[in-house]
Amino acid sequence: MRLSCKVAAALLGLGSLLLLYLLAGSAAAPPRPPPAPSAPARPAAPPARRQPRLSRSPPRRSPAGGRLASARKPGEQKHLKEPSSSPCMHLAVVACGDRLEETLIMLKSAVLFSNRRLCFHIFADDSLKPEFDKKLKEWPSSYTKKFEYNIYPITFSVGNAQEWKKLFKPCAAQRLFLPVILKDVDSLLYVDTDVLFLRPIDDIWHILKEFNSTQLAAMAPEHEIPKIGWYSRFARHPFYGTTGVNSGVMLMNLTRIRNTQFKNSMIPSGLTWEEMLYPLYQKYKNYITWGDQDLLNIIFYFNPECLYVFPCQWNYRPDHCMYGSNCKGAEEEGVSILHGNRGVYHDDKQPTFKALYEVIRDFPFEDNLFQSLYYPLQSKFLDTVHTLCGRIPQVFLKQIEKTMKKVYENRVIVYLGANHRY
Repeated sequence: MRLSCKVAAALLGLGSLLLLYLLAGSAAAPPRPPPAPSAPARPAAPPARRQPRLSRSPPRRSPAGGRLASARKPGEQKHLKEPSSSPCMHLAVVACGDRLEETLIMLKSAVLFSNRRLCFHIFADDSLKPEFDKKLKEWPSSYTKKFEYNIYPITFSVGNAQEWKKLFKPCAAQRLFLPVILKDVDSLLYVDTDVLFLRPIDDIWHILKEFNSTQLAAMAPEHEIPKIGWYSRFARHPFYGTTGVNSGVMLMNLTRIRNTQFKNSMIPSGLTWEEMLYPLYQKYKNYITWGDQDLLNIIFYFNPECLYVFPCQWNYRPDHCMYGSNCKGAEEEGVSILHGNRGVYHDDKQPTFKALYEVIRDFPFEDNLFQSLYYPLQSKFLDTVHTLCGRIPQVFLKQIEKTMKKVYENRVIVYLGANHRY
């Protein structure tokens, strides 16, 4: 009996010690955070990081909701602090007449796929300014937070403004004056309104780092095959290289352009960019066909060391496939920037180009990219196989598929990263 009492007492003592140990350990361990992100122990995660799927875009934020402001009124400067490690990528476009929709679809393609913040410089007719402002403000805040913009009037600092305005297409010559007008901008990507980005602007922006000490602009060749190129067969003025260059996509170091003395055919000494423009136009105006693009070809004919030539996939036009595929870079890597010149987005001559334009135009901003953009594009391409461009769909789809996968992966990583914080 005594033995049983002793054993019971010992077990009771051990139990008490064990209970005290567990209580002490529980008190020393940090409490588990509650599942709700709004718990006092941690600030709430940003809404954009809580989206597990591509089909759900970040919820909208009100214009007064902090550091990400909405688009602004024409001419109003936006004062956002940006990290020094990620400066703004500047994109310029000139829109006159009926180019409102084309320009908005181009800007939409830029915002959909780019990673870093964008600064848009929109040069437009007075009648288009309120339309741009209205349409850009209608975009969801999850996208307007990725860019800021300014709208400028059409102005020409030298020569006859009406003459410049009628050169080739309405207002196209405005691009020649960008170094003079945008004095505070160091580097810039200019594109025509009929351009679509199929990959992030970040990628072409990196080409600026490849410039050597004399290069100050970059363009793609006008054609890949000299014997069927326009300049090599018909030009009545000097032009760059063997096929000339196309100015629909033009990367510029504006600081270098402003500081360079350009060789020319008018005087023995060099001229600044602004000094050179009007005399050059006066000398060649009866010999040029493509307006400002011809003037750029003449400038770089006399200053070839100033030009960086990037491959054709960065300015892919109907000429690259309508006579048979002749852009090797696009065959290998896919089209990076699509240039639908000759109005091909608005007629049935090149349905492959038109299909891309319509799918990006009709894509709802906050929808799933694969379901609402990529799959409809594949379906539309089935109706274009009777054309030479439509027989090489992989050329058009390769980069856009790669870009959308990267967007999806980035969103998944952000979501998982947010979950691992708890």
